[in-house]
Order: sequence, then structure tokens, then C-alpha cells
Amino acid sequence: MINKILSLLFLVFIFITESFCVNIMNTMHLMPVPAEVVSKQGKFRIDSTFCINIAGVKNKRIENGCFRILTKLAGRTGLFLKNPLPLYDVNNTTWGMHIKYSHPGKLFLGEDESYVLRITANKIELSAKTDLGVLHGLETFLQLLDTDNDGYFVPVVLINDAPRFQWRGLMIDASRHFMPVEVIKRNLDGMAMVKMNVFHWHLSDDQGFRVECKTFPKLYESGSDGFYYTQEQIKDVINYAADRGIRVIPEFDLPGHATAWFVGYPQLASAPGPYVIEREWGIFDPVFNPVNEETYKFLDAFFGEMAELFPDEYMHIGGDENNGKHWDKNPDIQDYMRKNHISDNHTLQSYFNKRLLKILSKYDKKMVGWEEILHPDMPKNIVIQSWQGEKSLIEAASKGYNCILSNGYYIDLIQPTDFHYLTDPSTSEMPLTDQQRKHILGGEATMWSEFVSPETIDSRIWPRTAAIAERLWSPFEVNDVDDMYLRLDRISYYLEELGLQHEKNYQIMLKRLSNNTDYTALKNFIDIIEPVKIYRRNDLRPQTSFTPLTRVVDAARPDQKKARDFRKLVDLFLTAKAEDQNMVNEIRFNLVSWRDNHRELLKMIQISPILNEIELLSADLSRCAIIGLEALKMIESGSKSNEEWRENSLRVLKNAGNPRGQCELMVIDAIEKLLLYSD
Repeated sequence: MINKILSLLFLVFIFITESFCVNIMNTMHLMPVPAEVVSKQGKFRIDSTFCINIAGVKNKRIENGCFRILTKLAGRTGLFLKNPLPLYDVNNTTWGMHIKYSHPGKLFLGEDESYVLRITANKIELSAKTDLGVLHGLETFLQLLDTDNDGYFVPVVLINDAPRFQWRGLMIDASRHFMPVEVIKRNLDGMAMVKMNVFHWHLSDDQGFRVECKTFPKLYESGSDGFYYTQEQIKDVINYAADRGIRVIPEFDLPGHATAWFVGYPQLASAPGPYVIEREWGIFDPVFNPVNEETYKFLDAFFGEMAELFPDEYMHIGGDENNGKHWDKNPDIQDYMRKNHISDNHTLQSYFNKRLLKILSKYDKKMVGWEEILHPDMPKNIVIQSWQGEKSLIEAASKGYNCILSNGYYIDLIQPTDFHYLTDPSTSEMPLTDQQRKHILGGEATMWSEFVSPETIDSRIWPRTAAIAERLWSPFEVNDVDDMYLRLDRISYYLEELGLQHEKNYQIMLKRLSNNTDYTALKNFIDIIEPVKIYRRNDLRPQTSFTPLTRVVDAARPDQKKARDFRKLVDLFLTAKAEDQNMVNEIRFNLVSWRDNHRELLKMIQISPILNEIELLSADLSRCAIIGLEALKMIESGSKSNEEWRENSLRVLKNAGNPRGQCELMVIDAIEKLLLYSD
């Protein structure tokens, strides 16, 4: 009997302990979620005596990382830290965090990034094999910071962490719209916070060549409109990234997407010039001439210079969306294909890529390219980046090519965070063996810049990319969407703290759109609209590189929280077993607000003509809100809707689903659910 009682007590203890651990994890707001977390009762108090001690020889990367963390810690807490800089091998038991590491990490694929963070009530120990792991552990420590009535603390916890994938990237297109160095740097800070480790820098396209090239100066002099990075600026960015454990991989797109190359050097093209910088968006005909030996002499000299400038072992050559039209029309190219038994343009591009690979190998570089470079003739020592779908990723991995996934992570398509979050580079459903699966290195979020400016780019990247970062770092089993969204709100605030401008610039744009008047009504409206998805924006109203990016569609952000919360609220209300009056009141409050908002917004439109294009959408919202209120009243009373009213209402809702000003209302589906439920 005693043994049974003891066993029961033990089970109760385990239940309480596990429940406590779950509660602790719910307050941590960590993103990415670590690989292993063991929570225990207790808190380590943070006060002005907190300092960091580093064991071993001086390490600038760790030292700078500690300084950044201590600065943020002081900023969040207001504490006057007695030691705002890290210390080395201080024989003192009063320091707060002790750091140990084995060796400096090298910025190459597969380097160890693991760390162990052990927090007790009396001390904090951060250990790692490399300084890269130390940087990740420091970011986790800062995310653990919390408060109670007694001040600031971090919970007692043991974290054993390592990334699931070794390639966790963000691509920024600086060609279509140029992104100044300060934009790049603040996004590198965001990447470091969420443990991303590859910055893919898209530097050439039809709309601009963005790198100073001393061997061929007309590349940037003629092909950039004066917007380019000097080599000193590039070195500065590379050093800035390296200090945060991030590799920088440049992309020079060829043989297609190459118009900007030919503005200064038309002799490299497959059709005679002259060429001008492309101002529109899409796929264009200009393409390198693959049968001209001068092409390879030029590229040899060019990549030789770029190999010296960019130290990473990988270099991206693009290779996407070559329509081959200029190859088809060039008699020399067609004659070469016949004489050399080259059957089609894909095989001809493979010939070009193999010649280019030989040049890159000469300079100790490995080739990365979009999936169009995948061809049976290509050797296995290249990396395939899949942008069109999972099919090419599986094909590449099954054939022994290393590959990374970007399909599903195209953040310029304005898709919701949960869509990106539930896209996984490697799932058990993929028809791959364990060995083949190892060829999937990870993934990259891609920020193409047709429709972003330095003012708006942060709002398209963050905070959604933090969820992608978690998918690439955390265990496969970490996939609870609701929990992700809860943590994402906190992470978004941390990103603001770093200097990212996804929230700050929203307020500035609202002020400008409202002609410096009270923008409450405008914000109420824009908070529940989003830009149209995929590439519909250019279809609805063609744009160029000169088109202003200051309109409502630019201020509106992806995955609007207010609209998402309303949709979820309606779903919860309609599936609840019993009526929840709080839910009803909140739904009604929102609908009344949207019903009445149009009247106030009209006053603003009269003094700010830039808002004219969303007047009809605002009126649609008001009409839809009235329908929602009627449906809610019927649900509450238990009455049935009139068939004629219901059909008319459905037509109004359907019409309201049409975009205006390249924006769309994101609460229509929820209102329709209320209407159909009332039937």
C-alpha cells in the first residue's frame, strides 16, 4: 500500500513538474525554439552587477557579440551595468555569465553552430564548440529576459541547441530597386537575432548592375543609374555580416536577366545593341552569347575580381528564366548548336554553365544556381536552389545534388506567415532515402524588389521571416501555428528594437497618406487590407522602376494581425458549444467600427487625393460590415435570414472581394461565414 501511495505521489510530482515546465516555456517567447529545453523552478536575477566573463584568448567576434547583448540588456532594463563590456578570465565568482568555447568558427557550410546554455539561480554558463554557437546562445539568453514584481530575471533552464539545417538564408534583391547599405545592415541584424546564417545578395539583373568593378567599370557606370555599392562598402557589409556569424553569397545573374551587363558591354550579348537599362518587370530577351569566346574571357576576368572581393566559398550565377529567343534568332549560335549536336537551349545553357563552372573552380568557388541549371550534363558539385516547387528539390536531391528550398519562402508574394511556416524543406512524405535527404541543405527566404523601396522592404521581410528562420532551425515537430503567432508578436517588437523599420515606417506612411492629419480612420481601414498576392499587382496596374511606392498598397502589410485575429475570432465563435457574449461583443465592436469608418475616411480622401483609389474598397467594407451585423443579430436571436436578402448580401460580399488600388479586404470570408451560419 505504501509503495502504491509513493508511486501515486511520484506521478503527481511528475505531472506538476511537467505542467510547470510547459508554463515556463509559454512565457519564454523564444524564436527559433531550441532543439532541447529542460525547464526548472527558479530565477536568475539580473541587476547592475551582471557581467559576462569569457574564458580563453581574446575573440573579437564574441567580444562584439557580448557588447551588443549587454547594450540591449541595459537598454531594456535601464540598469547602469557596472561592467558594460565583457571581461576575460576574471577570477571572480560574482560574474553573471561565463562563456567557454573551443575555437573560432569558420564561415563555411557545415561549421558547428551548437551551444549549451545552462542557467541556475546563481550563475549562467554558455558553452559552445565555436564562437558562432556562442553568438546564437547570447541571442537566446536575451530572448529569455523577463520581469516580475522584483525586477528582471531569466528563468532557470538548460538549453541544448543546434540547427536542423545548415543553410538558413535570406536573399535581398538590390538590383531591381537599389537597397542602401544601412538597409542591408539592419536586416543582417535581424537575421542574426533569429539565427539565420546566409545572406544571399542579388546584385545584377535587367534593371541594374550594383557592384563597382574595376576591371570593367562600364558595368556599374552605365548599368546602375549611379546606384551601386563601392568595393569598400561591400567589404564593410561582409565584415559586418561575419561579425554576426553570417556568410555573404553574391549573385550575378546570367546568362539571362542580363540587360544591365550589356548596356556597357553589348558585344557580350546574343543580339546586337545598343541596350538600355530595363525599367519594366518581367522576363526579357537579352542573354549572353554562349558561343563567343570573348564572353568567357570577360567572365574569367570579372569573376576573378569578384572572387577576391567576396570570400565565401559559394557564388550564385542565377541561371533562371532564360527564354532563349535571342539564341533562336542568332545564326552563329544555331550553326554552333548543329555542329556540336546541341539539341536544345536547355542543353546549350548547360554548356554555358559548365564553362562558367570551370571559371569559378579556377578561383576556388562553388556554383549555386536556380533550378534551371539542373541538367544531366552538370557535375554534382553544384548547389540547386529550388524556386518553382518541391519537385525540382526532390529531383536534385535524388540525383545527388546539394539543394536548398525557396519555393514557399517567396516573401515578396505577400502570403501569410503560417503558409511559410508550414513549408518544410524536408518531410517524411518526400520519396527520398535518408542519404538523399542529406543533400537538402536548408532554405532561403527571397525578397525580390519589384515592389519594395528602402522604406517598405522591412515590412515585407519582417516579422514573417522570423517564422521561416524557425522552420529552418527548430525541430520538425515544432509546428504549432497558434503558438508561433503568439511568439511572433514578441519577436516583432525585438526586431524593432534592433532598428528594423517594419512598424516605424508604417506610421510615417500613414501620416503622409493622410496629409499630416489625424489618420485614425485610415489606419482602421489599412489594418484589415493587404496588397494582392502572388504577382497580381503588376497585372492589375503595370508598374515600372519609376513607379512611386508610397501608396496605400505600399503601406498595407502582409498577414495583417487585426484581420487575422478577426477571422480567428469568428471561427471560434461559430464553433463554440455555448454562446460567448464576450466574443459576440468583440465581433460587433469590430463590425460597427468598420461600418462607420467609411464616413470618416471620406473626409480624409477630400484633402488627400492619393487615397482616391481606395474609396470604393472602403465603401465595400462599410456595406459588408452592415451585412455582418445583421447576420450576427440573427445568430443571437435564432432567426433565419430572408432568402432574397441572403442572395443580395452574398453578391455584395463577392463584389467586395475584388481588389481596389491593388489591395484586398481580408475580413470578407469571416463575414460570409457569419452570413451562411445565420441561414
